[in-house]
Parts: sequence; C-alpha cells; structure tokens
Amino acid sequence: MIPLCSPQQAKTPTTLALGSFDGLHAGHRRVIASVTKTDHLNAIPTVVSFWPHPREVLHGEPRLRLDLPEEKLELLEPLGIQQLVLVPFNRQLAQLSAAEFVEQVLLGCLKAQQIAVGANFRFGRGREGDTNTLRALAEAAGVQVSVLPILEDAGGRMSSSRIREALSNGDLQAASTLLGRPYRFRGTVVRGRGLGRELGWPTANLQVDGRKFLPGLGVYAARTWIQRDGEGKGEALPAVMNLGPQPTVDPNSPSAVEVHLLDRRIELVGQELVVEPVERLRGQQRFSGLEELSAQIGKDAAAARQRLQATAG
Repeated sequence: MIPLCSPQQAKTPTTLALGSFDGLHAGHRRVIASVTKTDHLNAIPTVVSFWPHPREVLHGEPRLRLDLPEEKLELLEPLGIQQLVLVPFNRQLAQLSAAEFVEQVLLGCLKAQQIAVGANFRFGRGREGDTNTLRALAEAAGVQVSVLPILEDAGGRMSSSRIREALSNGDLQAASTLLGRPYRFRGTVVRGRGLGRELGWPTANLQVDGRKFLPGLGVYAARTWIQRDGEGKGEALPAVMNLGPQPTVDPNSPSAVEVHLLDRRIELVGQELVVEPVERLRGQQRFSGLEELSAQIGKDAAAARQRLQATAG
C-alpha cells in the first residue's frame, strides 16, 4: 500500500497532481496520468490534497467524501501514484497568499518538478490564485505546470457532484459509470438489539465513518466482503441492506446501516465489512407491525437474490 503522509514526511522531489480528486472519476484520472507519465524519472509521482476540506474550516460546512483518505490509497496505487500527501488545512494555511503557498509548500517542502491541476483549480488566500497564477509562479522557478480541461460526457461535466446526486437518488448504475468502478463503503460490525435475529433475519449493524458519503435511504441488494488484514476481500457474500431509520421498530432512532447475509450465518461482530450496494429495491416504509415487517424482509431478500444473480459477473 502506498503511504499517506504530511508534506514534511513526503519523499521528494515530486511530480504532483494537486486537487481534491474526490471520487477519482475519469477527469481526475486524466490529471493524475500527466504526472505519472513524465520525463522526471527521479521524481516521486504524488497526489496532494487538503484535509479537511477548506469549506469545513472556513465556513463550518460538513463535506462528506466519496473516498476517505485510506480508501483513496487503494485507488491511487494502480494509477502509478507512489504517495498521497494530505496538507493539513487550517486558518493559518488559509492566510497564505497564492505565491506563499507555491513557494513554501509546493516548491519548498515538496520540491515539485512538475505540477498538474484541473482547469477550475483555485488556491491561496481568498481563492485569489487560479491556473494562470499557478503557471506563472511555478514556471518562474522552472517547474512545468499542466492544466487539464474539464472532462465532459453525454450528461455534461464530469464531476463529484454528479456522482453524489446519483447516489442520493439510489442510482448505483449511474454512480458506478461515472466513477469507473463500483461504489463501495466499509464499516465495523457492532452489536445491535438483536431484533432482526428474533424475527428470523439476523443483521450486521455497521458503524460507518461519519465523513463517508452514503447512498439515499432505502433497501438495497448488495455484495459484501469480510475485510481481513493481508487476506484481501475474499469471497463476495450476497446480502440485502437497509440504509436509514427503522420507522416500524423505532421511528425516533437515527439512521443505521444494517446488512443481512443471504443464506449464510456468520458471527460478524467486531469484523470489518466492505459493502457494495448494487441496486435500490425500494424506499423506506412503515409497517403495521413486526409480522408485516418480517414478511417484507422476506420479499426484499428474494428480490435481492434475484438481482444479484442477474448481475453476477
């Protein structure tokens, strides 16, 4: 696995792709490719991002991520990137001018020999710097800057916002097409109230990092993997997943992620699961009682089994 590090810990010199790259869609991958296919053979191909998101620090806006930093490591390595550098974003950094940021962070700390950004990149105090600013500052120091145009497809500009919209609508197929890969998340199985087991439908209750962007509420056909250190993901286990509150059991409960493995009984408490929602089966519903709820879970399980078999391979 490639390292996740601060600017001070990074290996230098670097060729670096600078940006959020949340979702690592085709537009992002094109920016990254420009620093992995380079004549600077002694430099370390590097992705540089800010953490947390600047708007979280400056405006108090929570910014959920399609890919958390640890997840991004697995995605960047096959692209030829050798390290992910997270620049800690705080109010002190926010006060750096565009020139100070380039001089202190990109040239001074990271010893950039080549820099690549998307056409909409802004940086520096009050977002004063744009791609023209970056090019002028870096090239004055002899550092090449590549500015990649925004990629478009039939649906418009390729963007993380489009992926989030697709996920919010429960459209996993559209999200996966935009991502260029299946959407996945992970969580640790914690002990629940055991009601699912009493109903004959035992569920794994997942504790998911609160910074992760999740699909819209509803019931999904899903594939899951038990994450074991050094053993990869192993066998894909078919499942039905409920994402959201429990209107029949406890209308006041917070949203939860519950996964029922189809035709398998495995003790999962304490394990980490990787979950790939495949298709949204229905929205959230409130039932007259536990008997009706149990019957509907049975229908959901049958529908999930059918969808997963149809999409296998």
